[in-house]
Amino acid sequence: YLNTEYLGFYMEVNPTYPTANIKIRKAINYGFDRIKMINFLRNGIGTPAINGFIPKGLPSFSNIKGYTYQPKKAKKLLKEYFKETGDLNPKISIATDAQYLDLCEYIQQEMSNLGLEIKIDVLPPSMLRQGKSKGELPVFRASWIADYPDAENYLSLYYSKFFTPNGSNYTHFKNVEFDKLYEKAIRTTDNKKRYQLYQKMDSIIIAKAPIVPLYYDKVTLFSQKNIQNLKINAINLLDLKKVKKTKFQRQNEGK
Repeated sequence: YLNTEYLGFYMEVNPTYPTANIKIRKAINYGFDRIKMINFLRNGIGTPAINGFIPKGLPSFSNIKGYTYQPKKAKKLLKEYFKETGDLNPKISIATDAQYLDLCEYIQQEMSNLGLEIKIDVLPPSMLRQGKSKGELPVFRASWIADYPDAENYLSLYYSKFFTPNGSNYTHFKNVEFDKLYEKAIRTTDNKKRYQLYQKMDSIIIAKAPIVPLYYDKVTLFSQKNIQNLKINAINLLDLKKVKKTKFQRQNEGK
């Protein structure tokens, strides 16, 4: 369904903090295997986010080149960071809640193998939300579930006029070109042209790396055999309008 799970980088972090450097942000993006993560930690439920931030299922989704598992490239970026800054032992913290601890620990282990030390701070969900909103967390795990099925709902997270706590731009990402495209897109009524603008914005997000896309979510629905017309929808709302319950037929009944 329409949900993108990701790590966010607070872009107004202290300039000396490692993730203020794009090489560190890109190294993390290249440094772990999303396919393995989904298969082993999510039992295959989810699609590895190797494209942009816009999730599969939206018509404006594009197979743009995102981040795939390239440990050699990640290591090269880290070495460049070491040389540029003189910081040979960079350390960062990822804030998450307990539900996603296993995913963060997986990334922690993979990046440790490449030379980046990661500490994980497990917070209650309420404190995590508060910390994101106040810009107190340099790196945080987050998700964005569509309020409505249009990519604008996702891309608005990176519009500079929507900085938290008054808006939904938790990363405080700011890019002049992105803002111009966003403003043009919300005035564009032609779907095809608007989708093209969305894809350009998504490409900017990938290039500047204010986030680490993890996966596009999936949902599994279980029901009894006597339940009819119970279906999954794109925004994972429980719609019972057409659901019917029939008499349960036992396997050996009538024999």
